[in-house]
Amino acid sequence: MQLRHQTALTSEDYVRQEYWRQASLDCCPLHPRGGCGFARHGTYPRVEPPGTQISRWYCPTGHTTFSLLPDCLASQLSGSLDEVEQVVAIVEAKVAAGESIEKAAEEIRPDIELPGAMLPPRPEEGKLHRLSDISAPVSQFMAPIALHLCDDCETS
Repeated sequence: MQLRHQTALTSEDYVRQEYWRQASLDCCPLHPRGGCGFARHGTYPRVEPPGTQISRWYCPTGHTTFSLLPDCLASQLSGSLDEVEQVVAIVEAKVAAGESIEKAAEEIRPDIELPGAMLPPRPEEGKLHRLSDISAPVSQFMAPIALHLCDDCETS
């Protein structure tokens, strides 16, 4: 399960500062009172940007790993959130100018055939959403939960 690692760093700064080493989860999100054996579980690499590592923890009772994904990286996509937002902005502008999403995808990814180029920018149900429009409500929803989890943590 990916959780938010709140940071204002760019993806380049995250890698240069090895910021994953500072990531911490004080308690298990599934068992905030402890007793489940929750522990750090190393890191895993991301392809982009080169050198990126993501911190991970494991709850043996819940059979669940938790990773802290920094704000600068996109979930389930390679690259930075800025890069994804740039693609969304380009597609939005092209669609607003009357081009099809398919045409925009071909221009953005000329190195691959149309079916592959359509995968990242293809909107669900025919609508384009700016990532910032989606992320603001999600972060507002998740912040109280994260604070609640941390308040419930028992310190040893």
